[in-house]
Amino acid sequence: MIEHAKTTDPFEQLADLGAGDFAHINGNLLEHLSGTRALLAEWEAPSYLQDAGLYHAAYGTAEFEAALVNRTQRDKIADVIGAQAESVVYCYCACDRKHFFSQVGISTPPVYRDRFTGQTRYLNAQELRDFCELTAANESELGLEGSDFLDQHGEALGRLFLRMTPYLSQGARLATRQIFTVR
Repeated sequence: MIEHAKTTDPFEQLADLGAGDFAHINGNLLEHLSGTRALLAEWEAPSYLQDAGLYHAAYGTAEFEAALVNRTQRDKIADVIGAQAESVVYCYCACDRKHFFSQVGISTPPVYRDRFTGQTRYLNAQELRDFCELTAANESELGLEGSDFLDQHGEALGRLFLRMTPYLSQGARLATRQIFTVR
């Protein structure tokens, strides 16, 4: 992929794409994306991963089908957040989570399946760490905002994050252990 430089303020561009108009579990999508980015910043994630956190639902996800942008417009997102961040965003949005999560911490390495194309591959070490860190930030942001979410998903996510421990930063490990207790 050709390296793209950021050309505009990522937060403003998200608002222009209408992220504030999408309803989300605990408010609107823009608030959730901003909260995810804030957690990554708190955990001292690299700036590209923080930007990916801000755009992590750009192409929709397995759980949040609404897309801000069609995945055929990946270059437009790369122009806003940079190619490295966009690559993380695509990986996150395209993940067949049911397939992938069932293997994390069990199969080494886990097999990643792109839900858009059906192709499978292994993530490299950095991709795996970025994916897990972004997953921890996304789910933690939801867990911090709602007890209903924790009642429904907390225990399963707690088990998932225990299996992800080798791939998570210290900040993410501490946060997920505090938020998602395994009973």
